[in-house]
Amino acid sequence: MASCERCFCCHCCCRDAESRTPEELTILGETQEDDDEILPRKDYESLDYDRCINEPYVEVLEGLDNKKAKKFEVVKWILVFAIGVSTGLVGLFVDFFVRLFMHLKFSLVGKSVEECSVKGCLALSLLELLAFNLTFILIASVLVLIEPIATGSGIPEIKSYLNGVKIPGIVRLCTFVCKAVGVVFAVAGGLFVGKEGPMIHSGAIVGAGLPQFQSITFKKIRFHYPYFRSDRDKRDFVSAGAAAGVAAAFGAPIGGTLFSLEEGSSFWNQALTWKVLFCSMSATFTLNFFRSGMIYNKWGSFQLPGLLNFGEFKCADGDKNCHLWTAVDLAFFVLMGLAGGLLGALFNCINKHLAKYRMRNVHPKAKFIRVLESLLVSMVTTVVIFVASITMGECRDLTSPTTNNSTALVSVNEGVNSTIRQFFCSNKTYNDMATLLFNPQEVAINQLFHQDATFSPVTLCVFFVLYFLLACWTYGVSVPSGLFVPSLLCGASLGRLVANILKINLGMHIYSGTFALIGAAAFLGGVVRMTISLTVILIESTNEITYGLPIMITLMVAKWTGDFFNKGIYDIHIHLRGVPLLEWETDMEMDKLTASDIMEPNLTYLYPHTRIQSLVSILRTTVYHAFPVVTENRDNEKEFMKGNILISNNIRFKKSSILSRAGEQRRRCQSMKSYPSSELRNMCDEEVEVEPAEDGQDILQQMLERRHTPYPNLYPDQSPSEEWTMEERFRPLTFHGLILRSQLVTLLIRGVCYAENQSSASQPRLSYAEMTEDYPRFPDIHDLDLALLNPRMIVDVTPYMNPCPYTVSPNTRVSQVFNLFRTMGLRHLPVVNAVGEIVGIITRHNLTHEFLKAKLRQHYITI
Repeated sequence: MASCERCFCCHCCCRDAESRTPEELTILGETQEDDDEILPRKDYESLDYDRCINEPYVEVLEGLDNKKAKKFEVVKWILVFAIGVSTGLVGLFVDFFVRLFMHLKFSLVGKSVEECSVKGCLALSLLELLAFNLTFILIASVLVLIEPIATGSGIPEIKSYLNGVKIPGIVRLCTFVCKAVGVVFAVAGGLFVGKEGPMIHSGAIVGAGLPQFQSITFKKIRFHYPYFRSDRDKRDFVSAGAAAGVAAAFGAPIGGTLFSLEEGSSFWNQALTWKVLFCSMSATFTLNFFRSGMIYNKWGSFQLPGLLNFGEFKCADGDKNCHLWTAVDLAFFVLMGLAGGLLGALFNCINKHLAKYRMRNVHPKAKFIRVLESLLVSMVTTVVIFVASITMGECRDLTSPTTNNSTALVSVNEGVNSTIRQFFCSNKTYNDMATLLFNPQEVAINQLFHQDATFSPVTLCVFFVLYFLLACWTYGVSVPSGLFVPSLLCGASLGRLVANILKINLGMHIYSGTFALIGAAAFLGGVVRMTISLTVILIESTNEITYGLPIMITLMVAKWTGDFFNKGIYDIHIHLRGVPLLEWETDMEMDKLTASDIMEPNLTYLYPHTRIQSLVSILRTTVYHAFPVVTENRDNEKEFMKGNILISNNIRFKKSSILSRAGEQRRRCQSMKSYPSSELRNMCDEEVEVEPAEDGQDILQQMLERRHTPYPNLYPDQSPSEEWTMEERFRPLTFHGLILRSQLVTLLIRGVCYAENQSSASQPRLSYAEMTEDYPRFPDIHDLDLALLNPRMIVDVTPYMNPCPYTVSPNTRVSQVFNLFRTMGLRHLPVVNAVGEIVGIITRHNLTHEFLKAKLRQHYITI
């Protein structure tokens, strides 16, 4: 049977169902009562990151001289620049409309609260706020119904895509529109979500679509430029787009590059580093140029590098006792990192259980239930914000006592002072809770970072608890939502609380903004478990290089602490969706297994010259995405009879699949009977019967003892017969290459074949552009009009197969197999013995942690 990418054949060595592993239970179709163990789904396909060096591709290389190669390089740089500029403009669009809607909402509701606080009609103000928020969230949720993949931040999906997993619809134009527009209304609707995560997804979509010079949604947008229409080239542009999204969100081009390297791309090279950095710089300065001009009316001043700006951290002029941080503070930073890791692990644990609940009780129901859930979260969030601002806020003076009992003016700039809220407070005081909750989240972050001792401990505690619970509940509802800003706000309030305790109660001379920043880094690091990239992002956002060491120490401690309990939030959601993500390396214990232990031995293979009837039958009765191209090894018949260990691998690894092969033969016959062509219908009138083993004798041994039929004749221009016996199907097969399902369907649709009485030289030739014209949505075999096919025609697949794929020996250790598969970005890895005969194929699913654990358990039971 075939190179398996979706299906597995796992024969358990133990009969008791209770002793089977979760992987084995899933493979055998048995259900589990305990659903804590979520296994990788088999319906996720891999992307073709490995180059197919076939004849059409070689022809392109032969026609590529140094001059043309330089032109292609120039085109790549132009496309990278265009991706960066486009991502910056997307960020400008999101920022402009979020600011517009938030200003409209808060100005109208704020005026209503001030008036109704005197007239006693606060219920009317609450209804106004509810009307704004519910309307915005309804629009965002409906957009997600149109394209469900647009929900959430998109970072788990992009990380999976760059790991080599095909996520349907992840980089489509419709997804981009729903994501960019939906996040505007989600943020403006008052949910505790950020726009930074969706910016990364939007940038990745721009990177995937712009270099294609075509649109599947809009058919008229199609230019004849096929050179970047491959998964490998698209991967590099998606990496650049994701980095540009980070750069536009935080004004951190270097951090964006490191984010793409650390969290996104699984495959990297030196040339890509420079291109990604250039793309990130382009996005940052594009957004900076337009935002500075539109907000400050200073075109070309470059004062606002990103959507989220932390402001400038500096001491007040003339304050000689002030310092941003000291060596003594590092001890507190370590403790804050420890607390951030614990709280981040708790956040991830609660969110994981909420996501499981949604998977069981919300997603299987009608789609409008998801909209109702989003509206429920919005309504609860709105009521909590309104009630907390009115009842739990404390009126604070614009001046606050310092440690030496003197009075100092609050060191805030005019921009921060202009955002304070005076709900139910006198003219010289303001409501600290309303100041945090009745402002955009970016403003609240700046309040916590740069206002000095103006928030009461009770307010900070309540604010942290509310944001923690509501942000955890919100992440996962059916709206585009990011997690960076809510996490920063949770951590900043916690850090500000620690600063108040140390400064006011213990009398320490500290800078409160530093502790707020470290708290934000600690909690965010505990949730997402990022280290290098997050450190650089925060340094670039603060524009203060001296914060490098404390931020790095805090993030390391937060990550180590959180990893002790669970994974990062993005990895958790990847796991919940069953994506077969491959980590950076395997456990050392897995080296007890070899390639022969984990490979798929059931292969559906093709011959170099195969009849159309066989190709159609194979494609219609299998779901495999690649097929080995083989010929029979007739020179080794004597060795085969003697049981040579290398050659007998073909028998040993296929021993358990004899009956399933007979079943496949019957399925092919049934499929061919439904063909419109009478020739195909008559090909399988008589099914091949398999004689059962007598007296418990091994069926394989019977087959070997009855070896009297000679090898079927297979000459270059002849096709194998569909009526071969089971014995004939177990001849050693010499491996020549791999050919993809999409390539076979393309050959059939374009009529690439020749007649029996002709030479294969008469077969039409397809160019590389013709082979990739339908990328990325290649036609399906079931869309093919079979009445137009002559089943007796022969297809020569050798010019279009990959004749030089990576291969491994059956005795190769799993760590070596994993490193080769992971670093080369492979989709299929044939296992070939010492004499060039194929004995199995390894795919992504054979290397998942769950599958390897199941095989390791079998290994222990065997020994």
